[in-house]
Amino acid sequence: MGKNYVVVAEIRGGKLRQVSLEAIRAAAFTKDNGDQTAAVLIGSQIANLADELSRYIDGKVYLIDHTDLEHYNPEAYLAAVSPLFTELNPQAVFFGHTAMGRDLAPLVAAHLQAGQISDVTAIERAGADVLYTRPLFAGKAFEQKRFLDGPQIVTVRPNNIPAAEETGAKADIVSVRYTPPSDLRSVIRDVVRKTSGKVDLTEAKIVVSGGRGVKSAEGFKPLKELAEVLNGAVGASRGACDAGYCDYALQIGQTGKVVTPEIYIACGISGAIQHLAGMSQSRVIIAINKDPEAPIFKVADYGIVGDLFEVVPLLTAEFKKVLA
Repeated sequence: MGKNYVVVAEIRGGKLRQVSLEAIRAAAFTKDNGDQTAAVLIGSQIANLADELSRYIDGKVYLIDHTDLEHYNPEAYLAAVSPLFTELNPQAVFFGHTAMGRDLAPLVAAHLQAGQISDVTAIERAGADVLYTRPLFAGKAFEQKRFLDGPQIVTVRPNNIPAAEETGAKADIVSVRYTPPSDLRSVIRDVVRKTSGKVDLTEAKIVVSGGRGVKSAEGFKPLKELAEVLNGAVGASRGACDAGYCDYALQIGQTGKVVTPEIYIACGISGAIQHLAGMSQSRVIIAINKDPEAPIFKVADYGIVGDLFEVVPLLTAEFKKVLA
């Protein structure tokens, strides 16, 4: 009988997160013939999402559906998956490298007495070994690591591994009973989210980001308009956040979010090393800045020297014409 590979899928805004499908593909890269990929879905009133998830895996979908699990709570989620993982004895468990994944993965690793490799951006085989690539020193270097033995815990950085495709069949869905622990130290009653728009920043294919050069909170308006036209997300440098131009939820950089979109448009961002740590792995970087000596131009694939308040509206108008 083959080994079990498990993906802990994640929900955001009532939808499956794209990184969960990327984690399924990561598991497929890793397993051998005869192994199966199972998925675990945790939440409240999520049977429809379990049905959607069943189209992407060749194992089973384990559905843990309970009103107490509507919002992520590390103690409750660990209590929900621990008995299941003890039963499945997985060879590997994959998470998205998200706020939830970074928190829950080490708890599961401790429960399974497993090793963990975090923030994986690529996976390749070298003979019998599976090599996991992850960034070091804020993206200045990369290392390849491998597991010597199982169980294995892996978190996958969004937008780096291709998403899984539908298998053409539906996997079986197994409902797992959850009994709330009596000794929970905290209970999540509600979550108030601050968001930049319809698209999740860490999973966006296009990010339009602003720095101190936007000059004010009002200065983000043209950036939001451009992002909306491109179906992208809005981000910001720490300088813009510190100046009060936007919420820290938008911050990209060493002390903020790490993004790897297909296109990153930096508007009025000088390019401090702390910011580059959060976006330098973007596929294409476009910089707009009045200062031709701005460090951002050293990493940019395309540079526009000019006033962002003139350039960005022109780009928005042109993209509207093309996309129409």
